Amino acid sequence: MPTKRLSTDEAKRRAQVVFDKAEARRQEMSRILEDQQAEQKAVAEKTARLRALRLAKEAADAEAAAVAAAAAAEAKQARTPRKRAPAR
Repeated sequence: MPTKRLSTDEAKRRAQVVFDKAEARRQEMSRILEDQQAEQKAVAEKTARLRALRLAKEAADAEAAAVAAAAAAEAKQARTPRKRAPAR
């Protein structure tokens, strides 16, 4: 901006306007950055919670499968007829 023809007061006023706009942009960017960080933190916390739930479910499912397999093996063994010893 050419300031040769401006009075000192007018130059100061224009400089203040430019400074105020820059400061407003800086504050807006700071607010946006804080919002993004808060959103990222929320996503990370939700992901961790869901992962913990998934791992707990997988562990419970594995335990249930092991119990079911053991029960099936016992049932099969109980149903299998035992061979008789040959008569002498």
